[in-house]
Amino acid sequence: MCHKEPSAMFHFETMPAYQGDDLVLDIRVLHRVFWSYYPYIKAFRHCKSVVQVDGTHLYEKYKGCLLVAVSQNSNNNIMPITFAIMEGETYNAWYFFLSNLRQHVVTCDGVGLISDRHDSIRLAIARSNGAWSPLRAFHIFCIRHIESSFLRKFKVPCLQKLILFICFLSYANGVRLTPTGLTGFHMQYTLAFDGGYQSGHMTICRQIKNYRHIIQRQSTLTNRKMKCVSLRPPSLD
Repeated sequence: MCHKEPSAMFHFETMPAYQGDDLVLDIRVLHRVFWSYYPYIKAFRHCKSVVQVDGTHLYEKYKGCLLVAVSQNSNNNIMPITFAIMEGETYNAWYFFLSNLRQHVVTCDGVGLISDRHDSIRLAIARSNGAWSPLRAFHIFCIRHIESSFLRKFKVPCLQKLILFICFLSYANGVRLTPTGLTGFHMQYTLAFDGGYQSGHMTICRQIKNYRHIIQRQSTLTNRKMKCVSLRPPSLD
């Protein structure tokens, strides 16, 4: 990667290789990798102070999980800033991803971090030694995931719409909302009490899932090229 793009930033971890129960010496297996490109890092400085993170599973030849962080500019154009391929959405994987994201890309303070309510993300943030905690950052839950979880559990569409209405309220005084009246449901869910750190965004953008298809399609094309090279007859010269 660095040979093709010298300005790229990447960090990877490896693990021992085994053949059956026997340790294979002098061989390490790629465990997880995090990367970003300098144009993305530079462009993020001019984006809104909000980062949306999500993961999607890889289903074809190469398994695992793709983690992506994106931001948006003033025209609401979506811009990816970092990628990572992990063994899954585990606590250690999210800690590896968020630590590198904070160290190499999102270095400013007062940023809003939008994610789902996955326990691994919350544990990774708690372990970050304040890097993703107020006042350096503000963790915000994606209302689309809250909506889906609510409907799946209670199956009451009319209340589902009420949840969305409360969360998307921009002003509390007009409807007599107070933080105490929304116990445990104000700072990380509603625009009225977010302090402006959500920049008006309430959900993780759906385009994150599209990067899975891009990466899998590219890996498929690479495999086909390698097979074509290997099937070529040897030269007679």
